[in-house]
Amino acid sequence: MSPSQENYLKNIFELQQSAQKVTNKKLANMMQVSAPSVTEMLLTLSQNGYIEHTPYNSIELTDTGQQLAEKLVQKHRLWEVFLANKLHYAITDVHPEADALEHSTDERLVQALNHYLDYPQKCPHGGIIPGNGQGESDDDDLILAETIPPMQVKIVRILDNHEFLAYFSGLGLELNQIVTVKKRSSFDNSVLVETKEHKHISLSHEAATYIFVEQC
Repeated sequence: MSPSQENYLKNIFELQQSAQKVTNKKLANMMQVSAPSVTEMLLTLSQNGYIEHTPYNSIELTDTGQQLAEKLVQKHRLWEVFLANKLHYAITDVHPEADALEHSTDERLVQALNHYLDYPQKCPHGGIIPGNGQGESDDDDLILAETIPPMQVKIVRILDNHEFLAYFSGLGLELNQIVTVKKRSSFDNSVLVETKEHKHISLSHEAATYIFVEQC
């Protein structure tokens, strides 16, 4: 399987675990690729038995695709933990480096890395590491875009997308931060949150679908 195919499976897995409908458009936006490229790759993955997909409907991993995606995500998130915790990379920088490392990581190295890191539960972006989660799952989280204001929430996870991570960091938000959802716009579904320091931050609807929270 090519690195490109593996990246598609990882992204489908992440969106699926986030209780979001996986569509061609969502994948194109998340992976920063063209719509024709997505269509072509989905056809290949479907023919190889990794996904079920029909035009204009949602995309779902098959059992085979799910098992493979879990292994790929485990590798990726373990490398992110290593880079952040051992080499002190910023969380905005670990994603592309982990992408490069995971494609040449065999099962023996995965097990050694997992043991060395003492079987971490979550990656630096808050995502559960498959096989290490002790019964937890990412689909327990609430999507910020779907919260009902007023609601106090804790930011527990963000989607592992390089462009979004840079945007998120620029907002002055961070994981495990407690904010209050103040308003959802009826016009464009943007979300207004307030920090404990009474700073107001407006997020587009698209950005708010990349952020996951727990109600406090």
